[in-house]
Amino acid sequence: MSVNLRVTGGTVLTPSGGLTADVLVQDGKIVGLVDGSLHIDADRTVDASGKVVLPGMVDVHVHTREPGFEHKEDIETTSRQAAVGGVTTIFGMPNLNPPTNDVETLTDVFERYSRTSIVDYNHNPAPTNYDQIQPMAEMGINAYKIYMVVDTGRTYPHPAGTGMHDHGHLLKMMDLIAKTGARFIIHPHDQALMDYIEGEYLARGENTPQAYASAYAARSGVIWDTAIDVCLRLAEASGCPIHIAHMQTKRSIDAVRRAKAAGVDVTCEVNHWAPFLSTWDDVERLGPYALSYWVPDEGREAIWEGMVDGTIDICSSDHAPHTREEKEIGWTKMWSCHTGTPGIQYYYPLLLDAVNKGHLTLDRVVSLVATRPAEAFGLWGTKGAIQVGADADLVVADMNSTWTIANDQVLSRCGWTPYDGREISANIDRTFVRGEEVFSGGEVIGKPGYGRLATVNR
Repeated sequence: MSVNLRVTGGTVLTPSGGLTADVLVQDGKIVGLVDGSLHIDADRTVDASGKVVLPGMVDVHVHTREPGFEHKEDIETTSRQAAVGGVTTIFGMPNLNPPTNDVETLTDVFERYSRTSIVDYNHNPAPTNYDQIQPMAEMGINAYKIYMVVDTGRTYPHPAGTGMHDHGHLLKMMDLIAKTGARFIIHPHDQALMDYIEGEYLARGENTPQAYASAYAARSGVIWDTAIDVCLRLAEASGCPIHIAHMQTKRSIDAVRRAKAAGVDVTCEVNHWAPFLSTWDDVERLGPYALSYWVPDEGREAIWEGMVDGTIDICSSDHAPHTREEKEIGWTKMWSCHTGTPGIQYYYPLLLDAVNKGHLTLDRVVSLVATRPAEAFGLWGTKGAIQVGADADLVVADMNSTWTIANDQVLSRCGWTPYDGREISANIDRTFVRGEEVFSGGEVIGKPGYGRLATVNR
C-alpha cells in the first residue's frame, strides 16, 4: 500500500476521542488511521510530533462581501483568511448586491467561488422569493438564511431582499423549506420592539457606541428573546429544521435547551465576538470596532455554559469585515455605522486558547467547529471529522505556542482586527483541504479555484 500523504506523530482528534496515530490520505480522502510503526510508503510525510491533528472548521456563517461590496472583502481574501485560521469549508451569506435570493444570483455566486476560493464552500441564499426555494435546493445548497431585521439609519448590512419579520411569511418560508430538507438559518430580531427601544435612544440624541450597545441589550435582551421564542414555536408548528444565529442571552439559551428536550429540530451558534469580544470594557475601549453586540455578563456566562453542555451546537465566525472609514463614523453616529467584525482568521485559535485556559475541552471545540456543523448541515461523512472515508480536511495545531495577534498579520481587505494586541497560547501550523496543503510555514500556499462545492448529503 502507498498513499499520497502521511501525517505522523501527532495526537489525532477523532469522533472517538484523541489517539496517537498517523493519518493516511489518498486522493483527497482519509484512508487510514494507523500506528506510527506500520510501514507504508507515502509520497509525502508531514511530522506532527508534539502537536494535535484536528478536523478543519466548517464555518456556516461567513460574509464574503462578493458581489457588491468588494471594497470590504471578496471570496479569495476570505478564503485566504480561512486557510490561515484552520477553516476548510465556508458557507457564504446572502446580504450582497444583488442579494442572493434566486437561481440567477445563486448561480453567479457559485461561479465566483469556483474561480477564486481556496477552501471548499457553499452558500446560504435568502428564501424571500417563494418560487425559487425548491429550485435553489436542487442546486446543492445546505441552508437558507433570513434576517428578521430592517436597518435604521443605514441600508447595510441588512439590505432589502434578505429580510422578513412578518410571522405569517416566516411560517410560509418554513413550510416551503421543510419540503427541501435543508436547514433555515435565522438572524432573530423583534423589529417592532426595536423600533420603540432605539427610537427612545435616538430621541434623546444618544447615538454613541455605548447607546447602541445598550439598546440592543435593553431589558435583558428582549428583542432577541421574543424573536427566538417565535422562531422556536414556528419551527415546531412547521417541522422545519432551524438554526438560530447570534445566541447571546440566558433566556434564549434556556429556551433552546427546552425546545431541544421537546424534540424541536433546532441548532444554534455563537460567533467569535460573543465569548471573546463582548464586554462593556470592549465597547468603551474599541467603540464601533467591537460592535457586533454587547453581551452583558449574565449572557456571556450562559454562552460558556451552553458551549460546554452542548446546548450551543456550533461556533461559526460571523466574519463581517468593514473598512475603517465605515467604522469610524460610529464614534458619533453609531446607528449609521456598519456593524460586524472580521473573525474567520482567529476564531479557531481563540477557541484553542480557551482550551488551554480551562474553559473548554479539546473534544468540545472539535464538536463546536467541525462535528456539529457537518451533522446539522448535511455534510457528515464527508466533512467534520477525522475518520476513514471523509475528506482529508486537516489542521495541525501547536497547543504550546504563545503569540500576539496584530493588525499587520490581517489578510482581510479591511486591514484590521479587533483582537490586535491580544496574546494567545495556541497556533495553527498547517491546514489541508482534501489532502492539499493550503497553509504552512506562515504562508497561504493554496491556489484560488481549488475549493469546490461542499454539497449536502441528504
